[in-house]
Amino acid sequence: MDAFAIAIIHEDYPNLLIAARKGSPLVLGLGENEFFLASDATPIIEFTKQVIYLEDHEMAIIKNNSLTIKNFDNLPMDPFIKQLEMELEEIEKGGFEHFMLKEIFEQPKSIADCLRGRIDSQAGRLTLGGIKDYMNQMANARKITLTACGTSWHACLVAEYLIEEFARIPVEVEYASEFRYRNPIMGMNDLLIAVSQSGETADTLAAIELAKSRGATIFGVCNVVGASIPRATHAGSYTHAGPEIGVASTKAFTAQISVLAMFALMLGHKNGQLSRERYERLLAEFEKIPALMQRCLNVQDKVSEIAGEYAGARNFLYLGRGVNFPVALEGALKLKEISYIHAEGYPAAEMKHGPIALIDEEMPVVIIVLKNSSYEKIVSNIQEVKARKGKVIAIVTEGDELVAKLADHCIEIPEVDEYFSPLLTVIPLQLLAYHIAVLRWCNVDQPRNLAKSVTVE
Repeated sequence: MDAFAIAIIHEDYPNLLIAARKGSPLVLGLGENEFFLASDATPIIEFTKQVIYLEDHEMAIIKNNSLTIKNFDNLPMDPFIKQLEMELEEIEKGGFEHFMLKEIFEQPKSIADCLRGRIDSQAGRLTLGGIKDYMNQMANARKITLTACGTSWHACLVAEYLIEEFARIPVEVEYASEFRYRNPIMGMNDLLIAVSQSGETADTLAAIELAKSRGATIFGVCNVVGASIPRATHAGSYTHAGPEIGVASTKAFTAQISVLAMFALMLGHKNGQLSRERYERLLAEFEKIPALMQRCLNVQDKVSEIAGEYAGARNFLYLGRGVNFPVALEGALKLKEISYIHAEGYPAAEMKHGPIALIDEEMPVVIIVLKNSSYEKIVSNIQEVKARKGKVIAIVTEGDELVAKLADHCIEIPEVDEYFSPLLTVIPLQLLAYHIAVLRWCNVDQPRNLAKSVTVE
């Protein structure tokens, strides 16, 4: 087998249990004269806060309530016992109908936690402690490659815009599953950023090992403390989003963007591409994001009404430009994941290169149209959709009267710096997917055929 996490018992040895891992995650919880095994710490927290994260090619031998850790060469290992900081309340629904809705509403807090201790706009200071030893070589990287899967890949696409804008370093974004199966050009002066909610994504781990073999520096962005990706990278930052139970990622996505945005700002400040004035202005804007996210959540009732009109739709089209094009992809993915409605995300300008053929009175089109450099172009897209009798759901800046006259529905978000806008525009799209899925009687937290942590290739 290429990857496994197994626990073995035998009826002839009732007091012996052996657990082992290769490629897949395995966590051992230490209780009072009892042990617990799981793929991550979340189900263990109810019983104990002491855990051991087994490394690859290690096994735990539990015999008569005594524990021994060995590697596959039968050599004894000295395990590190970690004290979990999460509380049981964090993995309960807290009065919400579903974990996904709870996690959408936790985003103002999770982003505040992500920024806490890292940004001080009054002092003009931004710190990511996990990368300070590698900052010089990161700031002087020849090329930066971001790699991830699914929702994390969309966060990387947002980061591509931010890093190139703030730090002026060439960026590529790769699906981890594709990166590892080709012969990428990567060497000593390159940086690989690996992004994963769980820190156990098999394809992303394989991409890390490939890049390391080429001499690249590896920066990891992860939500789960002690997971495999943080242990495999040279440097990294945790998102501090807290446990995410719903399979369809929400707060982890915005926390990933937040960490990557901080990284982009640090990089641009370090290599001199970002002026001091703009750097300090962006830090001040960034600190406002949790409060602005809280205001975005006020649209829930309106989104719920819109969902009632389109829960029976068979297809959706999502459009965005610039830094909000990846948000269009993410909105489409959320709808697919939890409502099972076919949906596609496109750059708005690409609509006329094919997708426009699909538009008729049965096609809802979700368009992100903020008052920024692309505003007039996207307004033109709305007019094209309406000319073909399509239904337009527009995510707009507060007070936009022009789009209000054109679109069938407008969902307003507060005005924000264009490069931070994905942290706000994604919230109505998460809520829209959620409410449509509920109306279709779908299993929101555990959609069919999906897993929270994809530990197979």
